[in-house]
Amino acid sequence: MTNKDLHDRRFYHAKEEAEFAEKADVGTPQTRDPAYRLAFQDTEFLLREELRPVRFQLELLKPEMLLDEAGIGSTLVMYGSARIPEPDKADALVAAAVDDDSRKIAERLKEKAKYYDEARELARLASACGISANGKRDFVVCSGGGPSIMEAANRGAADAGQESIGLNIVLPHEQAPNEYVTPSLSFQFHYFALRKMHFLLRARAVCVFPGGFGTFDETFELLTLIQTGKIKPIPIVLFSEEFWTRVVNFDALVEEGVISQRDLSLFHFVETAEEAWQIIQDFYGNVQNPN
Repeated sequence: MTNKDLHDRRFYHAKEEAEFAEKADVGTPQTRDPAYRLAFQDTEFLLREELRPVRFQLELLKPEMLLDEAGIGSTLVMYGSARIPEPDKADALVAAAVDDDSRKIAERLKEKAKYYDEARELARLASACGISANGKRDFVVCSGGGPSIMEAANRGAADAGQESIGLNIVLPHEQAPNEYVTPSLSFQFHYFALRKMHFLLRARAVCVFPGGFGTFDETFELLTLIQTGKIKPIPIVLFSEEFWTRVVNFDALVEEGVISQRDLSLFHFVETAEEAWQIIQDFYGNVQNPN
């Protein structure tokens, strides 16, 4: 008996079976009815309410398998607003304001436009470090795949000639991944929960820029996971101490007794990409001198 006899697959692959079924369709009332479709090819069936656990599993498995096949060992995750303008477009945002209130908001966003450049530079630094272990690439930039700070992250990786990941989400309003996400690493999610899980499964550091509810959701879930010991500590870097201490009174949380003083050591405030990258290097023992 040969090895071929012992190890050959006895069952056809699902793809082959699907091709057989397509060729065998003789166009009878029975074969035309949805009940006759192969279950894994029946979209209407897969979208039924009872199949939610299966869709959860698919949404967990697809990015995980493709990222593994792409050789992604670890990631640098970057969170931030979808509204902060690129510096070159900040003046136009102010000029488009229609009243005093909208002008004040536009001016505040313009002040934060510098963080677009910082996000882009940080992504370039991380992407240029060229770390590889066991054939896997480390500190691959990962963003939400959208505009603004997310775009800057993917753009910085592109500046370094490296791939980057975009984890997009289906929303009621029209939106699409930014043009700098590597197409083969651009994923679309239905479930926010699984999207957030994929942000952290490979994360070795998380850098957070000023943002709104989505950024808060992602950031405070991460802080909770580390605070409660559900995941091991990783560097968490918050850009713009002025922004974060204005919108969140961390000291008051300590004074009220709802968090401890040591919880404030879970994150660091920075202003520049270089500061953030140095914190990450220090945490991992000077991982690399970027190009």
